[in-house]
Amino acid sequence: MNKTIKLLLVLMASIAITSCVQDDDYDVPTSLGNEENEALNELLARVDNGQDDEIQMKTITEVRALAVQYEAIEIASDIMVKGYVSSSDETGNFYKEFFIQDSPSDPTSTLKVVLNQADTYNQFNQGREVYIYLKDLVIGETNTGDDVITIGGKIDDFDNDVLAMTANQIPSHLFRSSVTETLTPVELNLSEITESHLGMYVKLIDVQFPVGLAGLPYVDPTDDYDSSRPIESCGESATFVMESSTFANFKDITLPTDGKGSIAGIINKTYDGYDLVLQLNTTDDVVMDGVRCDPLFVEAFETDFLTWTNYSVTGAQVWSPNTYGNPGKCAAMSGYAGSNQNNEDWLITPAIDLSSVGGAVLTFQTAMNYTGPVLEVYMSTDYAGGNPNDSGSWTPLSATLSSGSWNWTDSGEIDVSAAAGENLYIAFKYTSTTSGSATYEIDNVKVIAQ
Repeated sequence: MNKTIKLLLVLMASIAITSCVQDDDYDVPTSLGNEENEALNELLARVDNGQDDEIQMKTITEVRALAVQYEAIEIASDIMVKGYVSSSDETGNFYKEFFIQDSPSDPTSTLKVVLNQADTYNQFNQGREVYIYLKDLVIGETNTGDDVITIGGKIDDFDNDVLAMTANQIPSHLFRSSVTETLTPVELNLSEITESHLGMYVKLIDVQFPVGLAGLPYVDPTDDYDSSRPIESCGESATFVMESSTFANFKDITLPTDGKGSIAGIINKTYDGYDLVLQLNTTDDVVMDGVRCDPLFVEAFETDFLTWTNYSVTGAQVWSPNTYGNPGKCAAMSGYAGSNQNNEDWLITPAIDLSSVGGAVLTFQTAMNYTGPVLEVYMSTDYAGGNPNDSGSWTPLSATLSSGSWNWTDSGEIDVSAAAGENLYIAFKYTSTTSGSATYEIDNVKVIAQ
């Protein structure tokens, strides 16, 4: 009998100990332990209780207003904030961070949370209602100047960035309730994405991956940290970028380029803080169940431009592949080689078949820097190869070009319907002189039927 009682006591003790250890619990909990409930309830009891130790509950918008641009500051007020987790690190595409938004549907504001804890989805799964006790925590940016308002635990004295909450800080400041909501993603066209969507769970609609990415994985195996893959819109002449970590467990999965559809994820910033990108929680949020909406011609320069005519009339410099595209690669030309050089160089598309369409438009993007003659754009229906000055009749086209500072600029929709029923050739003519040689980059050239 004594042996049986001892055995039962040991078994009960082991169960009790196991239930209190959260670090090894890799299942998303449906209920919380007593300690966690009590800690949260004690804080909530201090909200609006009319006592001296009262805590003020703030909205995410109100908390964001505490941030000071380019500074990380410690929060001295006795305040809390509530939100719903929008991101998930379950696939390894986020690391020691998550975003919260102010509502499960139609959110208006977000915060990033950085913490010294991996696999946060075990505790702070997507949709989980989360409370943050903000007193003595830090608000600012993890990468000063990126405008991603973040809550962390300390200040980096060297560059005034926000550092992660420590393992000792987390239990006193970060709490989950027993509530997990199903988030409704904000549906957006690519042209509608703005910085106001940072940290939100969104769904990009009527999109597809460029056909030039067929057979490629989500992550380029030659990249060290992140890979960028372009997303193109079917209903408008717009593109966006999906960025994925080289540590994501879906890195080797082939991109679904057989159809069009929607892609859900989190709007985030690139590491340098300059550009907005989409970051996946899971590839389950990539749904390509429609028929592709391919343009008649598209060139993203991911495989260079081997089918194009690259004709140098004057000068030793020529159009060349460049890795600073929007995103990925692009075509680039500069007449500078130690000093400004005389150049005339044409980059001409292969024949684009417009025999079965009644009209078409051309779109592309340019980036430029330095000073020199302006890039010229032409169309032809009778180019036969060789020197374009001697072959084909070329009609100049009016396009919006980059004004400098490497700003990628949309050309606008350029009517090329005059070539309907024939083959179309598009040419980019670069010139430079000994007085000036701008650098031009071209990307995402498309001809779309109308």
